[in-house]
Amino acid sequence: MTHDESPTARALLLLELLQNSPGITAERLSGRLGVSERAVRRYVGILREAGIPVESTRGPYGGYRVGRGLRLPPLTFTAAEALGLVMAVLDGHHDAADPAGPVGAALGKILRVLPEPVARPAAAVRTVSTRGGDPYATTPDAATTADLVRSCAEGRRLRVGYRLGAKGVREMEVDPWAVVVHHGRWYLLCWSHTRDARRVLRVDRITGVAPLDATFTPPEDLDPLATLEEHLSQGWTHEVEVLIEAPAERVARWLPRSLGRPEPVDEHTTRLRATTDEPDWYVRQLAELRVPFRIVRPEELREAARDLGRRLLAAAEEDSDLDPVDSFD
Repeated sequence: MTHDESPTARALLLLELLQNSPGITAERLSGRLGVSERAVRRYVGILREAGIPVESTRGPYGGYRVGRGLRLPPLTFTAAEALGLVMAVLDGHHDAADPAGPVGAALGKILRVLPEPVARPAAAVRTVSTRGGDPYATTPDAATTADLVRSCAEGRRLRVGYRLGAKGVREMEVDPWAVVVHHGRWYLLCWSHTRDARRVLRVDRITGVAPLDATFTPPEDLDPLATLEEHLSQGWTHEVEVLIEAPAERVARWLPRSLGRPEPVDEHTTRLRATTDEPDWYVRQLAELRVPFRIVRPEELREAARDLGRRLLAAAEEDSDLDPVDSFD
């Protein structure tokens, strides 16, 4: 604390302390600000005159806190806090990037009152494409995510470290096309110069980001979310083929791209091709279809469908051995 700071500047610093430590005592405030307790009370008075409801409680456990009033007190965030807030909102609300929605509008108001150096990376992260949510997904490092989003916007090539489990960390040179949130997981859609192929990287597995001098231009017709979902539907253990009694354009609207690629057989029939490691999960997604379909392959998927059908039929029986009380033990 410098001695030439004005009383107003010190009052704003005191406000930040109150926001971060509700119930803080005058003694602690004086120590943090480097002033007397009398000066602390004077700064509290300045805040109250400005319409900020600072409440005080007397006694050995008393202190100051910002109360709830008609006027919202100024908000103060670090860059990491602002990024964390935006990422948490995106995890839970895939429409947070839409300024017309209530969540997006509220987030926009917060970003508009933040200092530009804090707001800029947070606003950039807010623009990522999102789909759905998963409470068990890992949220990546906020600073790393901001660096990736910034490089996507600037068209700047990167050298990244990528964690491959037991194989350790691999360095890759990539053109970062887009950051996408899909069912709570954060992905980097990119072109890998190391593999000379399109790649999708988990952002929580990226261990380091280093900008390079080279620049790039992403594909003109790039749809980040659609491209990611198509990528996620390929490369798994079981080859899937399903015939669906509906036109391909209708199937494409019903099923996400992550379930596979619909191909027209004729004007009334569609062949769905994909791969999966989880037949039980995949067949539950197919059960959402409201039209007849037939699983051509694999046998693991057909067996998962039989098992699901047996369980649903058993659930529909009026006479059941399931005890409605014991079932919750």
